[in-house]
Amino acid sequence: MSKVYFKTKEQIEQIRESANVLSLLLGEIAKVIEPGITTLSLDKLAFDFIHDHGGTPAFLNYHGFPFSLCISVNDQIVHGFPSDYVIKEGDLVSVDGGVNLNGFISDSAYTFGVGEISKEAQQLLDVTKEALFKGVDQAIVGKRVGDISSAVQEHVSPYKYGIVRELVGHGVGLHLHEKPEVPNYGKRGSGPKLEEGLVICIEPMINLGKAGVRFWDDGWTVSTIDGKLSAHFEQMVAIEKGAPDILLDFKYVEEVLSKK
Repeated sequence: MSKVYFKTKEQIEQIRESANVLSLLLGEIAKVIEPGITTLSLDKLAFDFIHDHGGTPAFLNYHGFPFSLCISVNDQIVHGFPSDYVIKEGDLVSVDGGVNLNGFISDSAYTFGVGEISKEAQQLLDVTKEALFKGVDQAIVGKRVGDISSAVQEHVSPYKYGIVRELVGHGVGLHLHEKPEVPNYGKRGSGPKLEEGLVICIEPMINLGKAGVRFWDDGWTVSTIDGKLSAHFEQMVAIEKGAPDILLDFKYVEEVLSKK
């Protein structure tokens, strides 16, 4: 995250096109994610889908990451490796992906509840997604990063969930990770100003139990310190006056899930 990049309107439209491919991909994953399939099969789907739409997976070989998707199951928070793990009824599966389309980068994540999940797991998903939307509402010219961070924290805190601090949202668009960092905790009125032309990822990572994390020996996977569930939702927003310009939403995912 070396510097802040402000985008022109033309660049933002190119980023939106990349984001649309990724949004469509999440919808395709929603169609097939069910008990009995492996997380590696989802990764292959993503690789093929992105290439079929004229892009390349933004995550593949990023700092040596060996897959197209990060897939994190149950107590894994982020950066999990796709594998021969067979998805089971009741699992929470976080799918985090990125697309490079003509040099413009998109990034998003969605946590799927597979089949019948527990009430506490469903509440965790609902609250984390709601917290994302609360943060997105603050992503307009005249606000600060701390307004986003505080909105997320204020929504989550009453539930006594753990808010991950080691991992944060970020700028995006010309590179996968740009400044500013966008934490999921903070004070209103603090942090960098949100200015027109900035594109950011807002991505609450919320644990059912403690906020603490454990970094795996694979150099990537991060899980909860107490083995309890975690949820992760991420959207991309361009900063404009008056209202957030959501470049990547979950409409394709929600359409599929509403029919299941």
